Amino acid sequence: MLLRTFGWSFGITAAGLALAGLLWGWQGLAVVAILSVLEISLSFDNAVINAGILRKMSPFWQKMFLTIGILIAVFGMRLVFPVVIVAITAKLNPIEAVNVAINDHDRYESLVTSAHPAIAAFGGMFLLMIFLDFVLEDRDIQWLRWLERPLAKLGKLETLSVVVAMVVLMIAATTFATSVPVHGGHGTIDKGATVLLAGIGGLVTYLIVGGISSFFENRLEDMEGDEEEGKEGETAGAAKKNGSSVVGLVGKAAFFMFLYLEVIDASFSFDGVIGAFAITNDIFEMALGLGIGAMYIRSLTVYLVRKGTLDDYVYLEHGAHYAIGALAVILLITIKYEINEVITGLVGIVLIAASFWSSLVRNRRLEAMGENSENKAEVTSGV
Repeated sequence: MLLRTFGWSFGITAAGLALAGLLWGWQGLAVVAILSVLEISLSFDNAVINAGILRKMSPFWQKMFLTIGILIAVFGMRLVFPVVIVAITAKLNPIEAVNVAINDHDRYESLVTSAHPAIAAFGGMFLLMIFLDFVLEDRDIQWLRWLERPLAKLGKLETLSVVVAMVVLMIAATTFATSVPVHGGHGTIDKGATVLLAGIGGLVTYLIVGGISSFFENRLEDMEGDEEEGKEGETAGAAKKNGSSVVGLVGKAAFFMFLYLEVIDASFSFDGVIGAFAITNDIFEMALGLGIGAMYIRSLTVYLVRKGTLDDYVYLEHGAHYAIGALAVILLITIKYEINEVITGLVGIVLIAASFWSSLVRNRRLEAMGENSENKAEVTSGV
């Protein structure tokens, strides 16, 4: 299973590194390899989150995630997206923006860096909403009970996550936003309004994409529940009356969940793209290195789904969501202050490692309880 799942990643890694060495020599090969490791370290928690969503989807949509999804992740977010950001923020036409990215690396880096507050606000708010909706939901399995129990009680208040997110955004817009000089040196521009608008954009995007995918997923679960209760005839009649079918509903649910996955991936890629400038400002080296890392994240996602890892280690999903919350806060702080990418990556890895260890301890405890129960039963029955 390991080779079948990671085979494409291994092959693309070999081809990518060979291409980097051919085009840019040993130095370019080293840069691409470092960027690949950076992307994997920053996005491991992304794989756990993706696996929690992907396991609900059919094998067809899992393949779509590995094919169409990887094209969007590599070429869309790691190559096209930074150029689009440059075109919008610098008010350049697409051709000029591409020319800057290819031929004027220093200016390209400067333009992308200047757009960081808006990027961080959008991605930070989207990830913060994912975290808040998770910790404010009442769950049967809780990892940090001392924290999750009271939060679950607070979560009974509707729209609390939106209120908390808006408060955080206003604090970020007024505290972390900075003023930058206008070209020519005449006055400054306040980034607070930019941060506020971008953050609202991230919040609205989450509510729209997440809301639609949840709507179709709930409808699908309701229809499956009706079938289990022996209401196949009524369900089929309702589907015909509405001019749809169960298959169509599954397609819609999977499609919007696929979109939701891609937006999550986009939010996770922001810090990787910005952090890559600390290593290189060559757009093609950046896209190749980050693309190789993104490929491994996707393969790891499918591996977690096929192995049923999230079912065996039940706190992994909790750890990944706490890592998302930490990343959201870090993104918002980086609107004004620089935080090393090593710290960002380590925070996520430590939280996931802690949740994995807690899951192991839980599994051992349950096994011990099961063995004790069996021994008691044998003694009682006289066996």
